[in-house]
Amino acid sequence: MFCTSCEVALVKYTRNEVAIKAFGEHLRQVRISKNLTQEQLAFAADLELSQISRIERGVINTSISQVFQIAKALKIHPKELFEIDSNLET
Repeated sequence: MFCTSCEVALVKYTRNEVAIKAFGEHLRQVRISKNLTQEQLAFAADLELSQISRIERGVINTSISQVFQIAKALKIHPKELFEIDSNLET
C-alpha cells in the first residue's frame, strides 16, 4: 500500500521462522567448525552471549549489522552465513 497524502510506503511485516531457525543452525555449525564456544564468539563479535544463543536457537531475527560483526569474528565473509537452503517454506 501507499499513502498518497503522507508519501510514505507502508510495508507489511514478515517473519520467516523457518529461515530464521535455519540461519541460526547454520551459524552454530560454522561456529563449531571454527572450534569456538558461544562465549568466545560473543566476545570476539562484541555481542552478548545471550544474543548469540538466541540467534543460534532461531529465537530472534538478527540484524545485518550483527551478521557483519559475527562474520568478522568468525573470519569469514558475511555471505557465508547465508549459505542455507533458499527454498525454505515459511
